[in-house]
Amino acid sequence: MKPLGGGWDELLSPLFADDRYKKIREFLLKEYSEHVVYPDMYDLYNCFRYTPLSQIKAVILGQDPYHEPNQAHGLCFSVRRGVRLPPSLQNIYKEIESDLGIREPNCGDLTKWAEQGVLLLNTTLTVREHQANSHSQCGWAWFTDSVIKLISDSTQNVVFILWGGNARSKTPLIDKSKHLILQCAHPSPLSAYNGFFGCKHFSKTNEYLIEHGKQPIDWNLQ
Repeated sequence: MKPLGGGWDELLSPLFADDRYKKIREFLLKEYSEHVVYPDMYDLYNCFRYTPLSQIKAVILGQDPYHEPNQAHGLCFSVRRGVRLPPSLQNIYKEIESDLGIREPNCGDLTKWAEQGVLLLNTTLTVREHQANSHSQCGWAWFTDSVIKLISDSTQNVVFILWGGNARSKTPLIDKSKHLILQCAHPSPLSAYNGFFGCKHFSKTNEYLIEHGKQPIDWNLQ
């Protein structure tokens, strides 16, 4: 694996050396050779490559990658340019417009957020084509739980944005005395009206960052 840069190699080296990670790698070698798996193996760790550890301002937790062609590229909720917006992302944009008055963009690529310090981390990093949650039992939960705990322990004043039950279950991994935790329903059409719409997490994130002397996130993707 190529170095991740941005301070991640040093932080995550104990995980990469762990036997549990080696089992994940063995599983993935077989999966990528026998099935169509998303994202492309070269995009697998893009969330780390785009967001250096020292620059993290917020962490948005997704579940597993999109499982249809040309969508997933290593950033949760994000799709490549030119790809139709998935329903959850459409709802995220609706909430941003309601919260901040920013009009919905026609692009689903969230790289701009990542480059500003928003770590877009899925709790499962890979998926088999057309099969949601197909890699949820291969060991990724241990790995990403460990990543969340390491970020919590090694940084200060980060906003952890947890949407939906899966993400909210990670709350015990985060030190509430050092960080802000924002949580609500998932932006999926099945649950967005149960608390996601109106959560104002985007303005609340920026208010917290400003209070702690950090540059706010420009959520506008136009």
